[in-house]
Amino acid sequence: MTEFENIYNQYFRAVYFFALSLSRNEKIAEEITQETFFKALKSIDKFNGHCKIDVWLCQIAKNTYFTYLDKQKRFDTEDMAEDMSGNSIESLIANKEETFRLHKVLHRLEEPYKEVFTLRVFGELPFKQISQLFGKTESWARVTFHRAKGKIQNSLKEDWK
Repeated sequence: MTEFENIYNQYFRAVYFFALSLSRNEKIAEEITQETFFKALKSIDKFNGHCKIDVWLCQIAKNTYFTYLDKQKRFDTEDMAEDMSGNSIESLIANKEETFRLHKVLHRLEEPYKEVFTLRVFGELPFKQISQLFGKTESWARVTFHRAKGKIQNSLKEDWK
């Protein structure tokens, strides 16, 4: 068994569940996971070891998922025109159409807000792990997440004005 096969066998489930948490769709999660490992195989020589391999793979999966969303929005012909007043981000995630709107706003959000929000909400990581990924304090992760959430809510409201 090659070293990459070992990596695939060891991290497939983690990457799949991460992709599933992003997409909320088993078929899409499978596609994203397969594409992630394909991209990882093509660029394994670029892995520099500055982070854990599962973090690197999940970063590839996240980028692959956002690329997938960008491709899908080209086919999106419907304009959603609902009143956003009173909707929280948590309630938006329950509705697939609204989730897509949230992803579009999230895609425009600057770093590190975009990644912290994604890791917390879709990756369901605790603030402690997010802080470790960035080499920052847990308080930094909490503040960054709450600022990201505020920026997203403001953008969603602005989109409907």
